[in-house]
Amino acid sequence: MARLRYGRFPVVALVSLLVLLVAGVAIAVLNEQALKVQTAREAGAQADLLASAVSGALAFDDAAAAQDYVDAVQVNPSVLAAAVYDENGRLVASFVRDGETIFHGAASSERATLFDDGRLLVARPVEEAGQSLGVVHLKLLETPRAQRFGRYAGLLLVLGLAALVVVVLAVAQGALRRANHQLADRAAELVRANSLLQQQMIEREKAEEALRQSQKMEAIGRLTGGIAHDFNNLLMVASSGIELLDRTSDPKRRESLSAGIRQAVERGAALTRQLLAFSRRSPLKAEVLDARAHIEGLRFLLERSLREDIEVVLDLPSDLWPVEADRGELELALLNLAVNARDAMPQGGRLIISASNAAGEGEAGDMVCLRIADTGGGMPEAVALRVFEPFFTTKEVGRGTGLGLSQVYGFVKSSGGEISVESREGQGTTFTLCLPRTDKTPPPPGEAPAAPAGGAARAGEVNARLLLVEDDDAVAIGVGHMLDDLGYSHVRVASAAEALEALDQDPGFDLIFSDMVMPGEMDGLGLAQEVRRRMPSTPVLLTTGFSEAASAATGEAFRLLPKPYGIESLSEALAATLSDPKP
Repeated sequence: MARLRYGRFPVVALVSLLVLLVAGVAIAVLNEQALKVQTAREAGAQADLLASAVSGALAFDDAAAAQDYVDAVQVNPSVLAAAVYDENGRLVASFVRDGETIFHGAASSERATLFDDGRLLVARPVEEAGQSLGVVHLKLLETPRAQRFGRYAGLLLVLGLAALVVVVLAVAQGALRRANHQLADRAAELVRANSLLQQQMIEREKAEEALRQSQKMEAIGRLTGGIAHDFNNLLMVASSGIELLDRTSDPKRRESLSAGIRQAVERGAALTRQLLAFSRRSPLKAEVLDARAHIEGLRFLLERSLREDIEVVLDLPSDLWPVEADRGELELALLNLAVNARDAMPQGGRLIISASNAAGEGEAGDMVCLRIADTGGGMPEAVALRVFEPFFTTKEVGRGTGLGLSQVYGFVKSSGGEISVESREGQGTTFTLCLPRTDKTPPPPGEAPAAPAGGAARAGEVNARLLLVEDDDAVAIGVGHMLDDLGYSHVRVASAAEALEALDQDPGFDLIFSDMVMPGEMDGLGLAQEVRRRMPSTPVLLTTGFSEAASAATGEAFRLLPKPYGIESLSEALAATLSDPKP
């Protein structure tokens, strides 16, 4: 009987191994299918997030902003390529890793998810209010082999151990003890494989969260409501004043109405200049700042950006020390803190910005400390401890990205300073930014760059002839009247092509005054470059209201007159341009 049982045991072992093998294969197939479904779902979510992020950029035809969002996707190493197309199928933004190509297969499809040779291809539409704006494409790498091995290591180990147990039962007790040592080694491998898998999952979740929350222009977007409200008030003042001018002949009343219209236009121009300066694209540049004057200059934008039920209070001593920091980053930090304070005061309140000099003790140097306090609801201690973490936010989806305060923290730290927060529920919040004092002297406020030496100014001379290049008829008429009042004669053309034709027929113009943004194959900057090539002794003055175009003009060393401008600014700009030394 014992001999019979011993003879049948290898058959039982073989059947057991076969059952284990079939079960392992079945589990592996099911797991692989589930993994593909999960991967496709995560990739689709990532594509949906990218489509949502670039919708604003496509709606405003902002290719640079779209490229910023596409570049943010690169933090996910599994993304091999990404592309954004507009509604006409034109490529707006993209990035491609080495050896890869952009996926074009579903350019006209609204939604698509395809597996192709180890690659996952995803297409998602970009829509805004039911209107199609374009499509985004992502090409992702399917789960790497190392990660797949980690997923199946446990299954392989269980199968191996089960087979090992069957074999051990067929031999002796001594083999069982040796198998126990092998089991311990395999268990250690399982721990390492699981640890690696968990680390990879955490990194992937962080990358997906970064993509989901990244909104570079969140600060300006959150200020839009207050700015639009203020512009409507300014337009109301201007439009009502113009109507009343036509209804009265009293000189004093007409003078009063004209002054009100002029003040509204100047306020609108000042607000526009601050917005353009705030949103400009420029490299970080530390400069010596008069903190008091700089914050006072920012007060206008703060008051226009916040709600009318929030009072902005500035408490800045006149003897505040200068600091050395990037002007734009300081403005962005203050605006981020102001917007957070606004959101913390839904029923209105006070935003108090104060400053003081702090003398250093020991090795610590002198500091200038800025305090931004609100009278809002405050924060719990657990939230206050995490406010500077990137992507941490307590706001609902779409109301905050968790990047604003991390920008403030990064700016202060990169400037060599310190930042802290004090908050209690029901008692408001105070952020303290301490920046190092500098011994350098800030430039006087409103100081203009010195005009180059050489060449006598000819502004106002009757014999100075200008070629005015402006496509907008209303603007051209207004500028023409100002030129006439200043004593300039001028010829107006509506495009760069017409300007070059006029210069071919009459090259005797003393100056070219051109708008930068115009229809046609050549814009104002291209015209200026062509004039510099053909007639290097003829000066060119450019004008625009676009910040990026202004940066391009100054980068090419052309003088620039920002829009809107008055007759005095026009006179000074023309005089300075005509006074430039001839090459």
